[in-house]
Amino acid sequence: MILGVALGEAALSVVAVDDGAVTWPVARGVARTASRVCVAVNLGGAPTAPVAAIRVGGPCPEALRPVVGAGMATIVRGGHSVTGRPLTPLDTDAVRRFAATCGLADFAVTATGSPMLADHELAVAAIVAAEVPEARITLSYEFGYPGLREREADAIRNAALGPEAGRIADDVARELPGVPAYFARSGGGLVSAHYFRRFPLTCDLGAVASLARGRTALAEGAGTVRGRDGVAAPGEGAARSGGVASGGVAASGEAGVPDGVATAYGAALGRPEAHVERIVQARGRAELDRVLRDARDEALTRVVSAGAAPGSAGIDEVTVNPLSYLPDGLYRVRVTAGGRPWAG
Repeated sequence: MILGVALGEAALSVVAVDDGAVTWPVARGVARTASRVCVAVNLGGAPTAPVAAIRVGGPCPEALRPVVGAGMATIVRGGHSVTGRPLTPLDTDAVRRFAATCGLADFAVTATGSPMLADHELAVAAIVAAEVPEARITLSYEFGYPGLREREADAIRNAALGPEAGRIADDVARELPGVPAYFARSGGGLVSAHYFRRFPLTCDLGAVASLARGRTALAEGAGTVRGRDGVAAPGEGAARSGGVASGGVAASGEAGVPDGVATAYGAALGRPEAHVERIVQARGRAELDRVLRDARDEALTRVVSAGAAPGSAGIDEVTVNPLSYLPDGLYRVRVTAGGRPWAG
């Protein structure tokens, strides 16, 4: 039995999925016997922590500095060009001073050129970890976008969501002790609780994606929903009371199944997925094949970290696009990997 959970602002929806049958509500004792739990949540209104943002690059106007709200930010010398050429040595002393005096534990690090060469972001992370042992560090190169400000904004938001993601994961583990937990990705698929703690931004719109998946599956007749007041199959409608479906969750859609239930069901249908996006340089087919192999290997490693059973991990998609208006031999590579959950 797989447990699907939709965490909403007003209500919690839990379904049990077993051989195509979707049952709700689910008793706590039954829930704790699940082979795994798949959680869908939207983090748009979640509490955020103040972030210490470190940008590695050249000086810029005040209006273009990192946007951190209640946090703190600094810009230090360093970074690379889009082709990986060093622009200037990393100012390690400035990094060390900022880390030691900012008084924060959630860090976001963004360096120019890091999608091509992440050396300076990794060096900053090592310095921060030495100065602030309890630090939680997000590196922008792991998001892969070529644009610095886009990567920086995502790194800062990911860092800001870290403590709340940890609280959510802790709550799930406490409520369902011993049940392996997965979280729904914004673009579909699942990630492990460990991965969710580290990259909560990947699940920012997990409930939205899960609702779409659940609604589609129900419309295609993929499952039969058994609620407290009866059975709702696609096209038959669901038992309701005063326009609110049993379980206290607003209902909508042709199938008459509550949105919360459809969201929880959609989460339960997912499988672990991971994406790797990089800017690479290759002069010739042989070099491009080599960097693609590296990207595939990284994607397979990442999807196992996201909760896929190692023997089941495989490459789902590879896209390679030349970058226009830049030197020849630069490509944007995106690799998607997936696999079967190791639990259940």
